[in-house]
Amino acid sequence: MNDGWRWLTDGAHWHGPDGIPVRLAEHLGYTLLVLAVAVLVGLPLGLLLAHSGRRTAFTVINTANGFRALPTLGLLVLIFLLSAGSELAALIPLVALAIPPVLVNTYEGVRQVDPRVRDAALGMGMTGRQVLLRVELPVAVPLVMTGVRTAAVQVVATATIAAYINLGGLGGYLMDGILLRQYGAAVGGSLLVVLLAVAVQILFTYAGRLLTPRGLRQESNNRKETPV
Repeated sequence: MNDGWRWLTDGAHWHGPDGIPVRLAEHLGYTLLVLAVAVLVGLPLGLLLAHSGRRTAFTVINTANGFRALPTLGLLVLIFLLSAGSELAALIPLVALAIPPVLVNTYEGVRQVDPRVRDAALGMGMTGRQVLLRVELPVAVPLVMTGVRTAAVQVVATATIAAYINLGGLGGYLMDGILLRQYGAAVGGSLLVVLLAVAVQILFTYAGRLLTPRGLRQESNNRKETPV
């Protein structure tokens, strides 16, 4: 641990093309790209499945969760080789890892909307699309953001494997440190990944609170304040 701290506080590691800011930017870039694709795929699909038959939803969700069991590193290298070294294609395993939490939480969030609220909105003359966007999705926001937060933390931790195919990121410190027996770099890189994951966790927690409708926030706070 002391070696890792000395490595982190060495100013030489904060400058140059392999410096911590550059590697951190690469890591964040991969994470944001993967997370954006996961949300663009998982959110609409989750909304769609919430209004489809249970058998269809069960099949799709279990298939998506099955991808999480795949060996991410092996799949990363395989796709990288099959795609002739395409960096974007190599990120597919990370996307497959990030989609299930977003998909499942979106589905569960919409399914848990009180049917009476949905019926009341329809009774007011809202169309199905308006009910989805103005009623169901806002109510589902807390669970949706929990899924996005889970996906983000998982991607931050797993994106370290990008270094195995020379895509940079913080994983380079871990890989180089172990191969070259520079354990200070390996420990320092690990600490950076942990700190980044914690920062992402906190950021998305607050984002979830801000995006949650005020009425739901007040209801949640009232439940916490009510003695059991």
